[in-house]
Amino acid sequence: MELFIIFILAAFIIVFIFTYRNSNGDKVYIQLSQNFSNAYSKISPYSFKETRKKVKELGQEYTKKQYLLQILVFSIATAVITYLYFYNLLISLIYVVIAIMVIPYLTYLRCKRIYSEYIFEQIQVYTTNTIMEFATTQSFVKALEGVYESGVLEDPVKADVRMMIDMAYDNGTVDDSIAYMNNKYDFFIVKNMHQLFYQITNEGSKNSSDALENMSLDIETYIVIEWIEPNSIKNSYNLESFFI
Repeated sequence: MELFIIFILAAFIIVFIFTYRNSNGDKVYIQLSQNFSNAYSKISPYSFKETRKKVKELGQEYTKKQYLLQILVFSIATAVITYLYFYNLLISLIYVVIAIMVIPYLTYLRCKRIYSEYIFEQIQVYTTNTIMEFATTQSFVKALEGVYESGVLEDPVKADVRMMIDMAYDNGTVDDSIAYMNNKYDFFIVKNMHQLFYQITNEGSKNSSDALENMSLDIETYIVIEWIEPNSIKNSYNLESFFI
């Protein structure tokens, strides 16, 4: 039985290498890509499709060769380790299949991380620029329009800012706009900034310039604590680990 499985695997590898060399890999990549894309489109959630689309737009999506290399590395490493441990080709083959099935989940985690970093940067741009616009216009809606028209934002945050502006004009109040953005982006700096604007707009403030300046400092502090310092520590740890 094991000899038969070895023969099947060897035949598959030979056919794959022969096909790959004759087509320079292009036809193989296209075929694999189409098959995986068709399967992926049927089972993947809509949110992940949008996330991966944005990762591609950012130019951080793996190439087909990188995905193929990842599959080969996972397969070979898993096959060698499990066979040396179990001395059973069938069990090794099962573990190889499981290892390959893990790759889409790793891709999901990577795309999610990149997308989260992108959204955080956009929220930083949104909050800081809205505060500067509000200091000039003293109107939350006008500040949103200034940020939207400045072109500093990208989708999906830009589209959501447009939605906030439309909701404010339709309802005659900023309450629903603020609630919409707070629910969409659950960040401390977003909620605090909206709360400050709400108080200044509806209740008034004698020292609005001081309040806006303090809010800007809070945003800078939040970014340092939540973003810059953790990444600096992570990069330092990776560098030390490399030399160790």
